[in-house]
Amino acid sequence: MSAFAAVRIPSPVLVRARSAGEKPYAPFVSCPAAHGLHRTHVRSTRLGRPLLAVSSDVLSGQKSLGANSSPSHHAVVSREEALVLYEDMVLGRVFEDMCAQMYYRGKMFGFVHLYNGQEAVSTGFIKLLETRDSVVSTYRDHVHALSKGVPARAVMAELFGKATGCCRGQGGSMHMFSAPHNLLGGFAFIGEGIPVATGAAFSSKYRHEVLKESNPNGLDVTVAFFGDGTCNNGQFFECLNMAQLWKLPIVFVVENNLWAIGMSHLRATSDPEIWKKGPAFGMPGVHVDGMDVLKVREVAVEAIGRARSGEGPTLVECETYRFRGHSLADPDELRKPDEKAHYAARDPIITLKKYILENSLACETELKAIEKKIDELIEDAVEFADSSPPPPRSQLLENVFADPKGFGIGPDGKYRCEDPKFTEGTAQV
Repeated sequence: MSAFAAVRIPSPVLVRARSAGEKPYAPFVSCPAAHGLHRTHVRSTRLGRPLLAVSSDVLSGQKSLGANSSPSHHAVVSREEALVLYEDMVLGRVFEDMCAQMYYRGKMFGFVHLYNGQEAVSTGFIKLLETRDSVVSTYRDHVHALSKGVPARAVMAELFGKATGCCRGQGGSMHMFSAPHNLLGGFAFIGEGIPVATGAAFSSKYRHEVLKESNPNGLDVTVAFFGDGTCNNGQFFECLNMAQLWKLPIVFVVENNLWAIGMSHLRATSDPEIWKKGPAFGMPGVHVDGMDVLKVREVAVEAIGRARSGEGPTLVECETYRFRGHSLADPDELRKPDEKAHYAARDPIITLKKYILENSLACETELKAIEKKIDELIEDAVEFADSSPPPPRSQLLENVFADPKGFGIGPDGKYRCEDPKFTEGTAQV
């Protein structure tokens, strides 16, 4: 059955009138893509009414998430596909673990936000994309870059602030960018990447419909990743409206890890079921178990397919969990130990490994060989980054002004501000 069977939008009316005594019409009540993810009620102090909790499975006394869920094997993958997924997820995990080591050793600076625990979301979507497709990320962007094909060397060197990084050392942890891979950022402020992603999707449609650029596979697709905290920001709603109005080829992916820094999602949102905001604008909204890469991939296949064929945008809420604090500077004291333990037991990499072994897609030896390969790749990335040179001083004002040889750097290659005559004729302050 289609993952969107219960979330397609009735056209042209979204909600029909009902006669007296008839039950309310709610076409979006159930979501097959979530495979039975249950939603139970938790007592809220607000207005004295029950609150529908997306994260109810972590609360004391509730059933576990898997209790009413269909097994992952409904989303069938081949041996080759399963190994690609496994390798990409292991790459993301090992890379981030190494980042933590390097940060505490003083090799990285500023804020570094790790992706541990959320790998199923990045892998489930990005490994289905083509090179021409675009990805827009957040400040938690290292693994999105890796999944899109940016070499581990280039990402690690960027984190080290070296000239060999994917942004020549000028972006750092929160601003990964790679034009060859159509990775459009890395954005430090929540929500600011969504308009960029919407613009990229508009560009794709404009090139296809106005410039008549042909792509045998259909429209180039943009995938915008953002967190649950972003979904209360204005840019989110504005871009959902614009994307649906113009049927843009974009997938909005909410990585709902249940916490916006130290604010619980349940305390910050009037209706914590984010996927419902899609149907409000006329697009499908889907809630999926973001701790299971096969379930994520099943939804991603159809969402990306809809966008590529010109059917328009989709909002996908992936309920996931980060295994570390908000950043490496966060002691992570606000989340309850039983909540963290619950999700640690649902590690998406372990879940996929179990699926691969139980379905005889690969043996333990083959998986260990992948893990060894990744370990060596990350060690090489660290050595490369550590031995790479820092950016030259002359690079400081590049990409700031339209003409890097104009205001900031003179024809002789020297900084004009160092010339004693630079401020002649200007007001003295």
